[in-house]
Amino acid sequence: MDHSSANTLPPLDTLRAFEAAARGGSFSAAANTLNLTHGAVSRQVAKLEHWLGLKLFERQARGVALTPEGQRLYLRTVDAFALIADTSDRWTESRGSAVVRLSTIPSVCGLWLMPRLKKFESGKPSLRVTLSADHRHVDLADDGIDLAIRCGRGAIPGRISLQLFEEHCFPVAAPELAEEIGTGEGEPARFLDQPLIHDSDAAGWRAWFMAQNLDYKPRPHDRRFEDYNLVLDAAMNGLGVALARPPLVADFIRQGKLVAVDPRKVLNPSSYWLDRPPGPVRDAAASLARRIGREAGLGADAIAAFLVAER
Repeated sequence: MDHSSANTLPPLDTLRAFEAAARGGSFSAAANTLNLTHGAVSRQVAKLEHWLGLKLFERQARGVALTPEGQRLYLRTVDAFALIADTSDRWTESRGSAVVRLSTIPSVCGLWLMPRLKKFESGKPSLRVTLSADHRHVDLADDGIDLAIRCGRGAIPGRISLQLFEEHCFPVAAPELAEEIGTGEGEPARFLDQPLIHDSDAAGWRAWFMAQNLDYKPRPHDRRFEDYNLVLDAAMNGLGVALARPPLVADFIRQGKLVAVDPRKVLNPSSYWLDRPPGPVRDAAASLARRIGREAGLGADAIAAFLVAER
């Protein structure tokens, strides 16, 4: 198979899965080593075989055996990984059956997960949660992600989803600006005199104004940020009015860094979801899912159904 000069190396994750399967003699052994599912290892190897245009393994009743091409690649891969290990400083990821890979967006990671991470990891069994926080839409199975927490409007095809909680939003501002605006149930149109701060989706503000019988469209002097962390930073620095999204903002209000400037609340069109890839759930991932669900106020039956659902 031909590849452009800009993409002359196969994806590193596929090589890791291949090397582990070759060393362990089975996809199951590789899955245990890499904290992936058997299916994820199989897909990574298939991706590598497609990329190379070569068959690397012969599937057998008890594991796999390298083809001649696979044997040559394995020797080269072992040498390359040994060279990297000897010549670079490495951050070694924790591995083991109690490690859970959790993907989320930065705002949820910093505002909701981090304050609860120690609690989620403690207990029996003790867990080690490795976090991946960015705005990319990841393929949970192919990327070896056990669980994901996201903000959205519904379930995503190809994932098993459980609604964690909804948000009832209300306007907040820095104390100085709040004193200027007032904190009672005044005319909602008064907020249109201020810069309104929102993240990449202004649906929350549109919903809040619609509930007050007003139309809202983002204006040039409003402030838009890709992440809700920055929305709160801007509001705390007096740059405008933001919508509080409980429970992400609760600590800032309790600390007096933000003040509610209107008591009227509206249901955010987006809510928070716990996702997992289809298929069996590892015991450690199931334990973390139960702890997250309990923290979100869900009943045991809802969490149990999430863990056994097929599609």
